[in-house]
Amino acid sequence: MKSNWIKITPHKLVVLTILGAMLSLLDAVFAEDKSAWDKTFPQSDKVTHQKVTYKNRYGITLAADLYQPKYHGDKRLAAIAVSGPFGAVKEQSSGLYAQTMAERGFVTLAFDPSYTGESGGDPRHVASPDINTEDFSAAVDFLGLLPSVDRERIGIIGICGFGGMALNAAAVDKRIKAVATSTMYDMSRVMAKGYNDRQTKEERTKTLEKLSQQRWTDAEKGAPQLGPVSLELKGGEPQFVVDYADYYKKPRGFHPRSINSNGSWTVANPLSFMNMPLLTYIDEISPRPVLLIHGENAHSRYLSERAYKAAAEPKELLIIKGANHVDLYDRVDVIPFEELVSFFTNNLK
Repeated sequence: MKSNWIKITPHKLVVLTILGAMLSLLDAVFAEDKSAWDKTFPQSDKVTHQKVTYKNRYGITLAADLYQPKYHGDKRLAAIAVSGPFGAVKEQSSGLYAQTMAERGFVTLAFDPSYTGESGGDPRHVASPDINTEDFSAAVDFLGLLPSVDRERIGIIGICGFGGMALNAAAVDKRIKAVATSTMYDMSRVMAKGYNDRQTKEERTKTLEKLSQQRWTDAEKGAPQLGPVSLELKGGEPQFVVDYADYYKKPRGFHPRSINSNGSWTVANPLSFMNMPLLTYIDEISPRPVLLIHGENAHSRYLSERAYKAAAEPKELLIIKGANHVDLYDRVDVIPFEELVSFFTNNLK
């Protein structure tokens, strides 16, 4: 009968000791990498940063960066959840907004939306007007359970395409006490009607026919087809597309997990947005306040102007002189942080 014991010789003991040391070293490296600063903006020494996860109402695990002022004692603070732009990750614009607002005394959370970045959800690189709206409410859930947060003083910021989702979330989730958007896109309006609502009914029908046929292709393959890589310029693109590429494709804002930097959406992604208008109930945010921030020279300015008209008081539209759409992603000398601080300080009392 063979013994179950393995004889350890001095030579084998040395080898095992070396292997154990190597594994311990690798563990330390991985732990260091996990906590390493992986953002497109400098780290602040005025706040603490922690990577966190939590689930939304659909059971999808969301990944986020939690920022808190270093010195706040035992006082419960107001909190702000931030996400966007559409196709970006928390290491880009939303993280910059979150860290800066944390420096000003708020507990903040920048999160990756479902199906993107480090958040869960399969298949990858899809968006949903419903699920991405829920992602904001799930962030409120998480913040409201923190011992450092006063759950009666929670607001949200949506950037670019997640501005529309933020307004939609504020309309339905009455726990959100104030909402601000920056360089807001109503993705459902743009996808359903084209820029400046110029898409005709015939063009819309043709697009829906094409996307409907795409579903057969996806069903046959058992997986959704990805579109072309985002923002690969070939020349002749509109200036706003060039501006996008200047942010996402260059060191200024490039991040490997960002769809706009290094990937593409699924071809059939527009379907639900074309059928479910995000801002249907924007007037029901009232009496909670709305702040819409947009660049004077942004191609998308009309979207905030129309949202402002549809919203009920109290509301404010702040136009930043000389700014384009992308300037409000990361230009800290252009983003009106003092106005944001004043807005949330006054309305998260």
